[in-house]
Amino acid sequence: MQSMTRLINIVISTACAVLLCVALSVSAIAKDALASAVRISGDDQQTLFEVDLSKAVGFTVDVLPNPYRVIIDVAGLNFDLPPGIGQKGQGLISSFRYGIVDEGRSRIVLDTKGAVLIESSQAQPAKGKKPAHLIVNLLSASSESFSETFTKDHGVEPDLSTATIPKPPNKPELAEAPTDQRKVIVIDPGHGGIDPGALSPTKTLEKDVVLSYGIALRKELEKLGRYKVVMTRANDTFVRLEKRVEIARENKADLFIAIHADTVHGQQARGITMYTVSDQASDAEAEALAQKENRADIIAGMDLATESKDVANILINLAQRESRNRAMSFSKKAVTQLKGVTAFTGKPIRSAAFVVLKAPDVPSVLIELGYLSSKEDEALLTSQDWHARMAKGMAKAIDNFFAPAVATAQK
Repeated sequence: MQSMTRLINIVISTACAVLLCVALSVSAIAKDALASAVRISGDDQQTLFEVDLSKAVGFTVDVLPNPYRVIIDVAGLNFDLPPGIGQKGQGLISSFRYGIVDEGRSRIVLDTKGAVLIESSQAQPAKGKKPAHLIVNLLSASSESFSETFTKDHGVEPDLSTATIPKPPNKPELAEAPTDQRKVIVIDPGHGGIDPGALSPTKTLEKDVVLSYGIALRKELEKLGRYKVVMTRANDTFVRLEKRVEIARENKADLFIAIHADTVHGQQARGITMYTVSDQASDAEAEALAQKENRADIIAGMDLATESKDVANILINLAQRESRNRAMSFSKKAVTQLKGVTAFTGKPIRSAAFVVLKAPDVPSVLIELGYLSSKEDEALLTSQDWHARMAKGMAKAIDNFFAPAVATAQK
């Protein structure tokens, strides 16, 4: 009888726990704000974008070039808007789009007719019978003022080179400008925003030191004039791992450099380590890539959509192998170049299955600048002088890596 009583109690407790989880899930959904209406007003000089909300929300707003657009990221927002509402704009806004991009994060994208700046933005709480509002006030801007503001806010100049320029009426087309022959280097400072990365005993954050070094490396490469440098983040923002790879592939990167600075518990490890992607499970990764719905751009310049499964796997494996070989070649040159600048771990070149290194057609390396758990490394990682010397050494390694290709192209 006692056993039966215990069994009944267990069943009741389990049922209550399940009901509690369901209640919490429903409660979490209910906590999300709901966008119920959108209004656009104004003209080609100043435009107001308003969203009616069930409650005030936290949000960020930013402007981007090429094409010009406004990005509004909102925490916990669902949409109950009429179909096709964003197809027609007004004033500076030509159209807008919206949707849920990640768990707990939604995005509204305002496509604009040209360069704009944010005059003001605010989330107003509900007042009486009036709903809460998200309001963004846009001002028309020249490309010069946009570039100046963008550079100040993001720490990097905007790329306006391929922005759409209307053709002059009744005039012949201009000859195409020569293509940019510079090698594309994508610098990927790890972590950022809500993801601080490793933390030293004295509270130094990984996301801060890797960003500082990334910016130093970008400046050193840009001084040389031989490279187009793209950063996955140039400020304290969070970028998903998959997005970092997308940025490299979208920019047709010739080299991808991820930057990190980890901690090790219970060890006295210190120094730099260069990582390339592990070739383990490459067949499974090739299979996963080949099974993608859109295979046209898995390998840059090669359409795999028309190829058989076996051929696609072979081509992807070949691309992965070539990228790994080139990444290994760069790592060796970097180690040789940087030995006179800083210390390395006992095994300076290693491989691991890092997500950010898995673009099949981009030579990719991850450099652990050192360990924040080491006092000696932390002193270097927080030194601007060390960042500058490391940036010069890495730029020299990049020059050495691309030297044969440059020499061949100049013949």
